[in-house]
Amino acid sequence: MPQHAPASTDTQIAAWEEPRPTALLVLADGTVIEGAGIGAVGEAAGEVCFNTSMTGYQEILTDPSYAGQIVTFTFPHIGNVGTNEEDTETTPLAPASGVRGLVLASSTTEPANWRATRSLDTWLRAHGIIGITGVDTRALTALIRDRGMPNAVIAHDPAGLFDRESLTARASELPSMEGLDLVPMVTRDTQGNWTEGVWELGQGHRTGQGGGRFHVVAIDYGIKVNILRLLTDAGCKVTVVPATATAEEILALNPDGVFLSNGPGDPAATAAYAVPVIREILDRKVPTFGICLGHQLMSLALGARTVKMRHGHHGANHPVRDNTTGKVEIVSMNHGFAVDPQSLPAHASQTHVSLFDGTNCGIELTDRPAFSVQYHPEASPGPRDSHYLFTRFVQLMDGANATGRG
Repeated sequence: MPQHAPASTDTQIAAWEEPRPTALLVLADGTVIEGAGIGAVGEAAGEVCFNTSMTGYQEILTDPSYAGQIVTFTFPHIGNVGTNEEDTETTPLAPASGVRGLVLASSTTEPANWRATRSLDTWLRAHGIIGITGVDTRALTALIRDRGMPNAVIAHDPAGLFDRESLTARASELPSMEGLDLVPMVTRDTQGNWTEGVWELGQGHRTGQGGGRFHVVAIDYGIKVNILRLLTDAGCKVTVVPATATAEEILALNPDGVFLSNGPGDPAATAAYAVPVIREILDRKVPTFGICLGHQLMSLALGARTVKMRHGHHGANHPVRDNTTGKVEIVSMNHGFAVDPQSLPAHASQTHVSLFDGTNCGIELTDRPAFSVQYHPEASPGPRDSHYLFTRFVQLMDGANATGRG
């Protein structure tokens, strides 16, 4: 609200002045959105997307798949449950998630949850993430829906001093997400084992046994830790390798199965080094399971195409039909590219489809033990609608061990 400025004399009429904004979101087309800054001070640039989730903002902000993006939350009450040290999706050996900033409608409040250890504002500052509040997120979401995800610069200065021309120029010079390989920003550098299980009330995250009947090698293109937890809980011994691991290095670990993880950027750009590795694994008939970017990379390895979506799918309320069972799952999605189903080869059947727009959400191969999905079964909005996929992966490995790979 405008604030009243005191008069310098008794006869002077008091002036009304708008408060100076302490944060800006400057779009590449020159649109300037003003607000109040939270979190880190400074500037960051990225592609603006919107997320419709009502919960899970900490998991979203630590999801490596959001690298290079500024997230607009359509739900107004973001920050109300604070943050904690357990709901983080970035693995300990990986760099920061890479998210550039967040856009909120309402100011954040003090946390009202027994698990909270810090407010969202304090957490954002600690992680170097810039935020802006007081934005008409409905209007911004409509803009993204109609025009696509724009590039932008988000800036926070407590003094409200901005060079708007410079910010606009920086936003307009940003490259498109198309053609960008962002996986090097979020993948780990070294190989490691994973033994942590899922979280339970009163226990926290269970400690795995470090073993398991099946040995799974997970390729880290920006993997979320809850995927690793569910693999562990499914009875797998999990070894995580960098995105740059070669097929020879992976196969030398003698895996019973290979997992292709989620991650950021244009899959066609990451495919330059990922696809030859995946093709070799598939040709060896090693059971393979992919999620999100892993789904797209598997499809590219089969000769299919991926396309840039106008505004993508980002949220936790997406209905997807499993064509193999006829069941509908409520799933979490986070992707700006999609597999063109018309480009899939004959030996790749479409197993899942979005009931929002009919886009491809899953495939399985008829000649090799491999399948993948576009969405995030580990995110649990259903809440456990899609956990069967981890069981399906175990069954795939079990079947391959029983019959041999040929």
